[in-house]
Amino acid sequence: MKKVLIANRGEIAVRIIRACHDLGLQTVAVYSKPDSEALHVLLADEAICIGDGPASSSYLKIPNILSACEITGADAIHPGYGFLSENAHFASICESCGLTFVGPSSDAINLLGNKSQAKKTAKKAKCPIIPGTEGVVANLEDAISEAKKIGFPVFIKASAGGGGKGIRVAESEEDFARKFTAARTEAEAAFGNPDVYLEKMIVDPRHVEIQVVGDKHGNYVYLGERDCTIQRRRQKLIEETPSPLVSSSMRKKMGEAAVRILEAAKYSSAGTVEFLLDKDKHFYFMEANTRVQVEHTISEELTGVDIVKEQLLVAMGNKLSIRQKEVEFRGCSIQFRINAENPANNFMPSPGRLEYFIPPGGPNVRVDTACYAGYSIPPFYDSMIAKLIVNGKDRNEALAHAKSVLRAFHIGPIHTTIPFHLYMLQDKRFVEGIDYTIGYIDQLIEEGATFELEPQE
Repeated sequence: MKKVLIANRGEIAVRIIRACHDLGLQTVAVYSKPDSEALHVLLADEAICIGDGPASSSYLKIPNILSACEITGADAIHPGYGFLSENAHFASICESCGLTFVGPSSDAINLLGNKSQAKKTAKKAKCPIIPGTEGVVANLEDAISEAKKIGFPVFIKASAGGGGKGIRVAESEEDFARKFTAARTEAEAAFGNPDVYLEKMIVDPRHVEIQVVGDKHGNYVYLGERDCTIQRRRQKLIEETPSPLVSSSMRKKMGEAAVRILEAAKYSSAGTVEFLLDKDKHFYFMEANTRVQVEHTISEELTGVDIVKEQLLVAMGNKLSIRQKEVEFRGCSIQFRINAENPANNFMPSPGRLEYFIPPGGPNVRVDTACYAGYSIPPFYDSMIAKLIVNGKDRNEALAHAKSVLRAFHIGPIHTTIPFHLYMLQDKRFVEGIDYTIGYIDQLIEEGATFELEPQE
């Protein structure tokens, strides 16, 4: 493996390019026409245009990406997250073309990337699962019948997806047909696969996930948990590790359960197992993400393990560089997603040219971004423009530090989610870390919160 093509864009493409360069690997960036001046294009050793702005014409266009490999002589592909990262067909084509896919095998993606199959795998691995259908539901009539058996409210979830897309909640039989159709339509648009499955809705849960890395020699380590409960419409906004709710004994149980699931799938590379915690702190398997996560950063900060480098080394056939007994959890790390959105206007996207972009710095601060002053944010893709990671010796120190760091992050003239994060840092329930669930932000919005101004202390 000598030359890696990064089949992605934005900050994760930049992150992968830097990890490749650290290992002495050459890099190829692919880009759409609106991304011609993007940072990943400027940083890579080579860059090649693969199509127009919409992802369906570029970053999701498998023949174009494979042609870019042939033209540049790339012998490996790193898919990043989103786009084709959890597409088993794409991984299989890479394998058949003799390209190293920096991620799990197509068989593992098929098993775990398909959400309904993943539940079966988790059940076999003796991990608690949420009640739901055994597999996909073929039609509306069958779906209604299954929903009645499970009991409302139920989730209708895209089988092939992730990132909060292709998901609807049906509160009753009356609104089920509409929600079922909407979930299938969104799944088809986002992932090219309309299949959905049903799952019982755990009322007012916390969202906690476990980061795992495995190699091709049967070695696995879990790198602690990430609490991703602060989210809006199932899109994560703040992630932290360790979770304020998870004890060391619970962490061990969840970590070992996550490893058993990936072992059952003969999984190699970085992967994440997501759980829901109910009000009694019982955990249930939700899904497995067969890719590097947006929030892998805080696990790196907490443990000192470079997860993207491990992905590359594992793809090259190396054993993991660390064993479970060597993993240490130090302090607290919190990630704030800086999105080009207006929190005061229902988080409306705010694309446009960045007249200024001045990120903060200093000890215990990390900024992962692909933006710079003068860069124009295209309207075609995810609205996240930066990830701000703040560390502390404990959660209180990290939260206190985050206030000044967020105020030192200057972006304009577009709107961003910085005011939202400053608001949350003075929200009593969030600061205490215990008494909120995944519906908390949506609840605040329903109560009239605009996040326009920080509340008075």
